[in-house]
Amino acid sequence: MKQANLKFSLPEYETRLQKTRKAMEAKGIDVLIVSDPSNMNWLTGYDGWSFYVHQCVVVPPTGEPIWYGRGQDANGAKFTAYLKHENIVGYPDHYVQSTERHPMDYLSAKLAERGLDKLTIGVEMDNYWFSAAAFASLVKHLPNARFIDATALVNWQRAVKSEAEIRYMRNAARIVEKMHERIFDKIAVGMRKCDLVAEIYDAGTRGVDGIGGDYPAIVPLLPSGVEASAPHLTWDDRPMKRGEGTFFEIAGCYHRYHVPLSRTVFLGKPTQAFLDAEKATLEGMEAGLEKARPGNTCEDIANAFFAVLKKYGIVKDNRTGYGIGVSYPPDWGERTMSLRPGDRSELKPGMTFHFMTGLWLEDMGFETTESILITESGVECLANVPRKLLVKD
Repeated sequence: MKQANLKFSLPEYETRLQKTRKAMEAKGIDVLIVSDPSNMNWLTGYDGWSFYVHQCVVVPPTGEPIWYGRGQDANGAKFTAYLKHENIVGYPDHYVQSTERHPMDYLSAKLAERGLDKLTIGVEMDNYWFSAAAFASLVKHLPNARFIDATALVNWQRAVKSEAEIRYMRNAARIVEKMHERIFDKIAVGMRKCDLVAEIYDAGTRGVDGIGGDYPAIVPLLPSGVEASAPHLTWDDRPMKRGEGTFFEIAGCYHRYHVPLSRTVFLGKPTQAFLDAEKATLEGMEAGLEKARPGNTCEDIANAFFAVLKKYGIVKDNRTGYGIGVSYPPDWGERTMSLRPGDRSELKPGMTFHFMTGLWLEDMGFETTESILITESGVECLANVPRKLLVKD
């Protein structure tokens, strides 16, 4: 068996484990079960497209974490995670999508074998990958355990990035720059939108300057015209039209680290509505970036941005950003902090956010966004793409 292809050093993984155990202790958790694949990756290095079946990483009171998943994925864990092979546990395939048994039945037995069945166990109750049936199985087969909700416990430990993580995000930024360059180069009236998406995927996967791209956690979002009033539409095979604006919400991804970036392209002469949206957004973004510095809070950024929108009579009734980093489908956010009024989370050097200043108005949409890094003295915009409405005839 070949040695694992680790993306970070062993001391970095050990630091992450220590941070996690400190957070577990603060909540009175002895054993932590994480099923969020981003958290599994961050804790162990595991990287595989196996999150469509039940899997998890178990953090016991001492020693290495335990990877648990489908038996045929165990070799993937051996290739990507730093763990000793005895801490990689696969379940038999007859547990997969069975109506008679559940994979968490098998996990319960393995926890009992290791003497972990009578402790306080934290589980991620509210995420995409941990089902009601999974929890019911654990409760049934571990009757002597006490369960605590540990949703986002590990997510919060990921908030401040290491130098290695920041380096990966800067690589992702170079990729998203190339993706937007390709969009503007190729977009044309009459071009099928699906063909433009093929160019986006090509640029994002090929990468730049020897840096190859990874698959992003969200597919390209690029609605046009009135449909751009809806923020999360994808694409079809209709041709691009003159006189319409299209926003492109995409992300560069490197070793699972994401840098999202949105720009809007107008084919033809922009309408006054687009020019007004551009003016308000860019002024508001500058106000928000001015507040993006250590010691301030998430809501300081949001309040500054929303104050400018209010001046222009624009109402944005959704958050204006969120934490980003390592992630898997269906979401590239960290699911912790939000840039919105009321979120008093303190900004610290090493935190990274998608400053999502998108406007989805009654009959149009406009997105010009930045992915930002909080530095020791202020803020760094990770990508360098012209911050303006892009116009092409």
